[in-house]
Amino acid sequence: MDRLRQRADFLAAANGPRMNAPAFVVQSRARADDGPIRIGFTVTKKNGTATERNRIKRRLRELVKRVEPQSMRPHSDYVLVGRRAALHRGFAVMLDDLKTALSRLARAPKPQP
Repeated sequence: MDRLRQRADFLAAANGPRMNAPAFVVQSRARADDGPIRIGFTVTKKNGTATERNRIKRRLRELVKRVEPQSMRPHSDYVLVGRRAALHRGFAVMLDDLKTALSRLARAPKPQP
């Protein structure tokens, strides 16, 4: 898995299907190329100080490391938007939330080109 770094990629994923969880939102976008799965992380300033935002991002990155890549669609981009609840929510619960969100996104109909 690669990381998303370009603003345009984050904006494109924002227009795709999304799944909400108490600690984060998962946005996705199917790409037409044969590249690897790419993941991006973002946390807005309204979620706290820089220290708190960095902690949220670290927790989200660790969640993605622990989830199976087979649960994600190939040739897709995913963006995890952190929420303040990610600071205090149990890690195991967040991992279950992410697995559930990814399975729902996998069942979502693919967009027509």
